[in-house]
Amino acid sequence: EANDKNVQVVELPIVDSLHPRPPYLPLAIPEDLAGRLTHLHGDPSVWWVSQFVKYLIRPQSWLEKEIEEATRKLGFRHPIIGVHVRRTDKVGTEAAYHPIEEYMVHVEEHYKILTRKIEVDKKRVYLATDDPTLLQEAKSKYPDFEFISDNSISWSAGLHNRYTENSLRGVILDIHFLSQADFLVCTFSSQVCRVAYEIMQTLHPDASANFHSLDDIYYFGGQNAHNQIAIYPHKPQTPEEIVLEPGDLIGVAGNHWDGYSKGINRKNGRTGLYPSYKVKETVETIKYPTYPEADNEKPQ
Repeated sequence: EANDKNVQVVELPIVDSLHPRPPYLPLAIPEDLAGRLTHLHGDPSVWWVSQFVKYLIRPQSWLEKEIEEATRKLGFRHPIIGVHVRRTDKVGTEAAYHPIEEYMVHVEEHYKILTRKIEVDKKRVYLATDDPTLLQEAKSKYPDFEFISDNSISWSAGLHNRYTENSLRGVILDIHFLSQADFLVCTFSSQVCRVAYEIMQTLHPDASANFHSLDDIYYFGGQNAHNQIAIYPHKPQTPEEIVLEPGDLIGVAGNHWDGYSKGINRKNGRTGLYPSYKVKETVETIKYPTYPEADNEKPQ
């Protein structure tokens, strides 16, 4: 980096193509914040990413007015669970098809938990989707729920309209309302879902557990390796499973949401399944530049 100070042109490729890989890419967090973050937040990496997202998406006054108007028009209020269903281009390529029933199982489960804590006047669901037919299907199958959705956004999110100004405004509104929900049910293979989850972290002290993903675990596209540490030994019960010994470093590929995760044991190079409860997350820390003068500045 010391040799690059006088460079006039800097190329910024997509993050997946960066070489060499900078150590401060997600899921790393600043070393000086790590102690406090690990005590205060369930997923420090998500919290760190969320601070950048919050800064980058500060709405201008005209957009704030549009959001306020949409909130009033839709009748968006709490309690409410956000559901994001992505169909069209991702299905069959990057993600599997998930019927509405798969999402609603978790919506119903969370509302059962919620009714033990607070009085629920209506079971509201904010439905964001690129399938315009889904709203009516959801209403007919789940009449006990109040579905809040703007079908014009669903139409604009279709493949033929996705790159229009209306579509851009629609996805901004969907992300906003999903992030405002009390709980999120979606597929983390979708960037819309992950961004909403990231923004959600800036609205609560710790909202790391306020979601259920039907497919991927949380990731940042182009991130460095996501590692876990084995805390219990594991002897394989099937040929698909791998051996674990306490202290083994596991590169996690995904959670199968059935009690098992898949990953590679970096000690022996074996890839396979292992019980999710037998590992814990690692927190990668990197020495970032610090700004001690910021602590001495008085708020404006």
